[in-house]
Amino acid sequence: MASGSLELLAPGKVNLGLRIVGRRADGYHLLESVFLPIDLADTLRISLRPEPGVALELSGASEGVPADGRNLAARAAEAFLAAAGSEAGVALALEKRIPAPGGLGGGSSDAAAVLRGLAALLPGRVAPERLRALALALGADVPFFLAPRPALVTGIGEASEPVALPRFTLLLAHPGVPLATSAVYAQYDAAAASLTPRRPGPSLRALLALREEASALQSLVTNDLEPAATILCPTVAELRKEIEATGASAVGMSGSGPTLFGVFPGTHAADAARRRIRRRAGLRTWVVETAPSDARAPGPGPAGA
Repeated sequence: MASGSLELLAPGKVNLGLRIVGRRADGYHLLESVFLPIDLADTLRISLRPEPGVALELSGASEGVPADGRNLAARAAEAFLAAAGSEAGVALALEKRIPAPGGLGGGSSDAAAVLRGLAALLPGRVAPERLRALALALGADVPFFLAPRPALVTGIGEASEPVALPRFTLLLAHPGVPLATSAVYAQYDAAAASLTPRRPGPSLRALLALREEASALQSLVTNDLEPAATILCPTVAELRKEIEATGASAVGMSGSGPTLFGVFPGTHAADAARRRIRRRAGLRTWVVETAPSDARAPGPGPAGA
């Protein structure tokens, strides 16, 4: 009977820029974004057990995270066991550090970590191509986290190619206001319908070629969803101004928000900026580093404040 357990980190990500470049007939938005894994990570312990089914235990910053079968990590375990034809059960102990929702990919990363972990505990039961198909069925961002590396992501988020980027030090700031991805996209669509179509900006692929020019960095981090997120959560605009005032070389919003990030030359500068941001109810901040292109594995997640 199958047995064993292991512990994995499920790293978050930031979007170093996000552009909406089209929309499919089924309503899904086509995007172009640069995904950077960060060392703010959830911790996941996966244990095989003889009892069938999936048991999930949550701890840490888990407010708003479903603790039942709706949880993406639990759904990933169920999908893997079904694909593997396994009668074993799985116990998941998930310690959350990544805010949800926050635009940092925590749920998607948790799901991918479950798939990676079960593939290691039940080797050869699910082929790599099938594993990726399971990941995509769970969510467009999940395949990226099967092997998180800096990448240019296109399509609805399912297509990625590695990019060569250095390590960045970031200050993250989450206003403590939940902001559903679906609501942000709905607001984006409502605003787009009332505006004259704008001329497309330069692609992120072109801007990556200029990554060493400081003048290109702020253009690179432009997020087309930020105006919509700001309408739904005005604190986003307030936080942006505060981070800009600390001297960040660039400020952006990750994913559909509401987490903002500022780019700094090192942890000392980022920590100083963190202390200058006005404290408000619900605000959470972290100083993190992105994974460089040659990273072998995500590092441990830092504690938030």
